[in-house]
Amino acid sequence: MESIREIYKKGRGPSSSHTMGPFKAAKIFWGRYPSADRFRVILYGSLALTGKGHMTDSVIRDAFSPLETEIVFDKQTPTSFHPNTADFFAYQNGKQIGQTRVYSIGGGSILFEGESLRETRSIYPYSTFREISRYCVDRNMRLCDFVEEIEGREIWSYLADVWETMKRSIHEGLSTCGELGGDLHVMRKAHYLYNQRHIDESAQTKENRLVCAYAFAVSEQNASGGEIVTAPTCGACGVLPAVLKYMQKHKGFSDEQILRALSTGGLIGNLIKTNASISGAECGCQAEIGSACSMAAAALGELFGMGIEQIEYAAEVAMEHHLGLTCDPIRGLVQIPCIERNAVAAMRAINALSLANFLTAMSKISFDTVVKTMYETGIHLKSEYRETSEGGLAKHYIRNQK
Repeated sequence: MESIREIYKKGRGPSSSHTMGPFKAAKIFWGRYPSADRFRVILYGSLALTGKGHMTDSVIRDAFSPLETEIVFDKQTPTSFHPNTADFFAYQNGKQIGQTRVYSIGGGSILFEGESLRETRSIYPYSTFREISRYCVDRNMRLCDFVEEIEGREIWSYLADVWETMKRSIHEGLSTCGELGGDLHVMRKAHYLYNQRHIDESAQTKENRLVCAYAFAVSEQNASGGEIVTAPTCGACGVLPAVLKYMQKHKGFSDEQILRALSTGGLIGNLIKTNASISGAECGCQAEIGSACSMAAAALGELFGMGIEQIEYAAEVAMEHHLGLTCDPIRGLVQIPCIERNAVAAMRAINALSLANFLTAMSKISFDTVVKTMYETGIHLKSEYRETSEGGLAKHYIRNQK
């Protein structure tokens, strides 16, 4: 299992798999063929079907700038290994000098053909929650202590930078009004949610409004191409920072406590990525928003000093009730239903925390089991519901337009 640095990546939206991954792949490919004077890239699967809305072609051209780059959207050829597949070609003086296939596997991570994620980037000795839990219980350790043991103390400075970026994304999102880019004409809502108090607002209503405002803020920054942190992806980047920002502001948690919560949330995201997927193109939105909600619930469990079994239950509940969630972005834009889903998932993470406080002892489903179930469910989803914009809301929204 790899470092949680691979879960938390700073970058620009709107999509970790469709923009961050291809941009990284292009830069690496150019580095392998520095004498190239022209490039050609063929996009397949979800990259081809929603690449325009996700700006995949734009970021690839930016990566190869100022050299000439041809982008081909192949919407017909099926993909076998992963639905986010791209072929890169390098040319010099009209002759092909290099070729490689790249898979954008979610969260900005990529694999070149022939590579194995688990074999080449593993630093953790365990890859299931059960194994990690047993190790920690035997040594009277918390999950965040386990992360430090494996990653080293330098992980805290990395997470401090992550947290500062998350807070900056919230601040910028709350401070910005107007319309997001694209032809859906979606208005930003974070500023409105944050400032419009209900005339008879209860404490619960206020909590929901502020948590949603924070989630909208980060997600709108992502949709506009602003800087965010994958948690675990761009499309699901608003859930975790929203709940942590709310708890810090209204419960007084320190930055140090927040960083420990981030480490636990990152460990959960890591387990999901290792044993299932965080890619909407591979397993639907359950793999993105569901994973983000699970990470947020676990992080809250750490923040409130819950035991390992309670943290597991919170993470499990959060994922279980996103099972089967489709990824159907309208016109390939990370706006509808993506932004609103971040807010709903943030509130659900807080609910999962509350349930864990009462019901952990009665739990029947392990976290490892729900992760396995999510992956199996995602693989069996029709391709129309896995970030192709060919089904669900994407299909019916287009049909209903005059």
